Amino acid sequence: MDLENLKLAAQIISQPYSQRAQDAKKQQIQKVKVLLTQRSLPEKGWNEEEIQPFLCELRMMDSNNYLGHAGVGEREGRIYSSLVYRRNFGFAHGMGRSGDILELQPKAAGGSLVAKLTNSLAMSAIKESGISNIKACVVLPMATGMSIAFSFLALRDIRPKTAKFVIMSRMDHKSCIKSIGTAGFEPVIVEQLLENDELVTDLEEIENQIQKCGSENILAVFTTTSCFAPRTPDKAIEVSMMCKKYNVPHLVNNAYGLQSRKTSAMLNEAIKKGRIDIIVQSTDKNFMVPIGGSIVSSPNKAMIKVISSTYPGRASISPIVDLFITLLQMGRDGFKKLLKKRKKLYSYFTDKVSRVAEKHQERLLKTPNNPISFVMSLKTFDKVDDLDSSKKTLPSMLGSMLFARQCSGSRVINKGVVKEICGIKFQGYGAHSSKYPFSYMAMSCAIGIKKSEIDTFVERLDKALIEFRKFSQNPQRNVPQDLLVYLKHKDQKNHKNIQNFKNSNLNSNQNQNQNQNHQLEDNQLENQIIKEIEKDPKVDYFEINENSQK
Repeated sequence: MDLENLKLAAQIISQPYSQRAQDAKKQQIQKVKVLLTQRSLPEKGWNEEEIQPFLCELRMMDSNNYLGHAGVGEREGRIYSSLVYRRNFGFAHGMGRSGDILELQPKAAGGSLVAKLTNSLAMSAIKESGISNIKACVVLPMATGMSIAFSFLALRDIRPKTAKFVIMSRMDHKSCIKSIGTAGFEPVIVEQLLENDELVTDLEEIENQIQKCGSENILAVFTTTSCFAPRTPDKAIEVSMMCKKYNVPHLVNNAYGLQSRKTSAMLNEAIKKGRIDIIVQSTDKNFMVPIGGSIVSSPNKAMIKVISSTYPGRASISPIVDLFITLLQMGRDGFKKLLKKRKKLYSYFTDKVSRVAEKHQERLLKTPNNPISFVMSLKTFDKVDDLDSSKKTLPSMLGSMLFARQCSGSRVINKGVVKEICGIKFQGYGAHSSKYPFSYMAMSCAIGIKKSEIDTFVERLDKALIEFRKFSQNPQRNVPQDLLVYLKHKDQKNHKNIQNFKNSNLNSNQNQNQNQNHQLEDNQLENQIIKEIEKDPKVDYFEINENSQK
């Protein structure tokens, strides 16, 4: 009902009631007008009752939703399932045209408007976080790793044909490394420097590699500004000045950096003083939407044009609609509150973990230059490794124990792990360095985290460490049963590894009768746990284990 129809309705119902409806409608019309004119985050977020009618109006602008429409092409936005139709709000034609993802789609005027507005809202959010020097961005329906690879392909069009190297400040994340190989380029890995507990950018070695490879043979320098501690965000200001000096493109992986004003301020200064061509951010990590989208931004509008024109064909609009709804509902005020809350909870989280660490003869590492992630040492378990070679993977079991207790996100890193990715062997993989001296567990205080989640995690971490230490200090005992059962039911491959680990304990020099007794006891306990799981899949494995021991 528009205003004219509401006036006509006054002839049917009384004028006062019609006037109230007109006043409410005017408020909604004004909100839409502000959005279309300012094209930025609304000061206060919209509610669902305001967003849904707006989306319904927009979808009616797409040809597949026209009344009486007759489509005779091979792609007419037909959707078989009504459930799928509702899930996508009727936006069936996607976004862009063949050859440019930013081009208007003739069959999807409403979808094209959603895509354009989402880009504007994303720009507004980036500036609100503190990167005011960004001039353009595009929201791509690809997660961060693929968007980075796609950005490398776009850079290929503006670089010499000899440019085949990507100089990457070491970041132990498969998607970062594989994004280079997927795009068809060769990674040149520059190790991090160890300074106290932190890993920092080796600026001297990056410059050495630029000189060694030659500027004309380098596609880009690739840095990361959001990562698990003890690695710190790369020194974007110094690297950007270096890239400006040697006239080499600079691509920044800022996956979840928008939730840190400190990181955003650094990137803003780097743009001002040096050269940054592309910054890639994740939509799910920064704005709490389903995985599948990323924001590619640049201080150069022409760079975004190159990226958008590299995209072949049309693109899915689903991740863009998710972000559009979220940013409208969040608003500027909601985003600012989330940033403030995250920063406050970071101090609370680190304090709680620090106390647990001290209780178990460990410590919270000093990583002040990483504003999102922090680390607890696992040195005491490394000592057990050194005494017993059969327990070389001992620290990593803590991560599995926590996951079995419905705690996700923490990352346990074993020292000295060797892994090959894209033909490159990484010593100490996971630690971002071949020389990190001990194992550790990294955690993050990310946007949207709740105080209750922190309390629950810390409580379970403390309990897991107690159980974990019992095993590590008593080598005739087998693997903790909660972990064994979890791995047996969730991952057969890991279970086989654990079983081999158990067998190595049984072959030790201890009394054979003791081993047999313990094996019998463990088998009885395992059978009991399996029966409990069959009754209730959500059973607390630790509770069963402790009760049985009592």
